[in-house]
Amino acid sequence: MNNYNINCQGTLLDLSTPKVMGILNLTPDSFYDGGQYTQEAVILKKVEQMLEEGAEIIDIGGMSSRPGAAIISLEEELKRVIPPLQKIKATFPDTILSIDTVRAKVARESVAIGVGIVNDISAGQFDSEMFITVGELGIPYILMHMQGRPETMQTKPHYNNIIEEVVDFFIKKTQKLRALQVNDIILDVGFGFGKTLEHNYELLNGLSQFRILDLPILAGLSRKSMIWKLLKVTPKEALNGTSVLHFKALEEGASLLRVHDVKAAKEVIQLWGQLKKVKT
Repeated sequence: MNNYNINCQGTLLDLSTPKVMGILNLTPDSFYDGGQYTQEAVILKKVEQMLEEGAEIIDIGGMSSRPGAAIISLEEELKRVIPPLQKIKATFPDTILSIDTVRAKVARESVAIGVGIVNDISAGQFDSEMFITVGELGIPYILMHMQGRPETMQTKPHYNNIIEEVVDFFIKKTQKLRALQVNDIILDVGFGFGKTLEHNYELLNGLSQFRILDLPILAGLSRKSMIWKLLKVTPKEALNGTSVLHFKALEEGASLLRVHDVKAAKEVIQLWGQLKKVKT
């Protein structure tokens, strides 16, 4: 594992050992937990639970990016995320927060509250100001690959060589980011974002090839359809499959697991770490 440190508004996060990012969806329509976290007390209790279970980052989003999801208005997104962010930061001031958004204005307002990471599924493609804004803010940026848009991304996705094409995408985007003084970049290959089930497993099996870019890798696998469709279960029944794929992601070099189930992910990391210790 490489020696990666990212600077989240003055708090250094060491990704040389894998860390967990807990998901908090402030949305009515996310694929797994949509509508669960709309009341302040429930939101704070969920954050507290994830922190107690060992999450190093809480990733907060106000817009669903599930297949077929529409892009909501800027006003609606701000209304969903800004008041909860203010309350979360006031209640858990030392927690590293991440904002899951495709909009520069949402990123800027969130960082003003104390958010330390921007997580952008669009890789700057939905808002031309995003890369410039992140450079000005001086915070880490999660760069994700997606083919198409959430509304249409699962309509016949096609690649000639998915690993090569995603690596090439990252090379071009990271060059642009570095030119704008974005120093801390985390890569997310975008499981489920414009990929068939086979594409997803090909990416996971070849995740170690992205180490050539010498950047930390985030694995966003939690309860996704690549698990539950293959196993013929529901997202609610996909935790066991998620844990299996998390272990594979760690073996392939992932530095960060973005998850719904923090305790289970921490256990996977602990078991994986023990096996690494005793390897001969």
